[in-house]
Amino acid sequence: MRSSTAAPLLCMPDVQARHDPRALPIARVGVKNLRYPIAWEQAGRVQHSVGLWSLYVGLRAEQKGAHMSRLLAWLDAFTQADDGCSEAVNFARLQAALPTLLALLQTSSAGLEVQFPFFIRKSAPVSGLQSLLAYDGGWSVTHSAGAATEIRMQATVPVKSLCPCSKEVSDEGAHNQRSHIRLEVLLNAPLDWTELVRFAEDNASCELWGLLKRNDEKWVTERAYAQPKFVEDLVRDVALALEREPRVDAYTVDVTNFESIHAHDVQAQLTRDKRVSA
Repeated sequence: MRSSTAAPLLCMPDVQARHDPRALPIARVGVKNLRYPIAWEQAGRVQHSVGLWSLYVGLRAEQKGAHMSRLLAWLDAFTQADDGCSEAVNFARLQAALPTLLALLQTSSAGLEVQFPFFIRKSAPVSGLQSLLAYDGGWSVTHSAGAATEIRMQATVPVKSLCPCSKEVSDEGAHNQRSHIRLEVLLNAPLDWTELVRFAEDNASCELWGLLKRNDEKWVTERAYAQPKFVEDLVRDVALALEREPRVDAYTVDVTNFESIHAHDVQAQLTRDKRVSA
């Protein structure tokens, strides 16, 4: 019986590792808008979705190019467990992940960004009927050699806002609209997605639900009418709630009201680094 032998590996040139005479370092080079599975922990359970990933590294001045294929190999190993199933991404794993990417790409800085939809099961305020509400979530992680990993958690939360001026000047009713509150928080400890969402929903005129009956609609309408808020009120009230949260070192709150009586939207943004003394 003829014995089979493996084909010899070809010695191929590593063009990316060649010297570049222009001597210009690149702060960020990598892959962008890559669809890849993601699993994450929420309220003690693992959810699954498809993430839109970006992975990048810093490139030394003398190196011609980055090894892009290594980024994808690293992502596959990071997101998949040994049994082939998706492994949950959480705060602890994100803290430990990027130093390995630095070593693999032989660089001094690296980062990842991922965006994905997530869902929270909510009970309507009066009827108690349950339904799912969709949110947009994300992570942004950066690491440099000799420094701590910075982990930012993001969520866009749909809420209801009611105009204080409209309520004040009208004998009946007040105009109201759907709003999006986008949160980005720099964490020093784990924070659950349900907790991050509550910072926005607790400070809106009213939160939203996927399924409402008539008695729920009455409650939502009256709740919002009792808590009128300008876009400025929304951004400040959410910021004050984040200010009191010890797990948050810095934050950006961005609010957009999709105006119901104007042909434009209105927006407010507030950013603060709590590590810097006022």
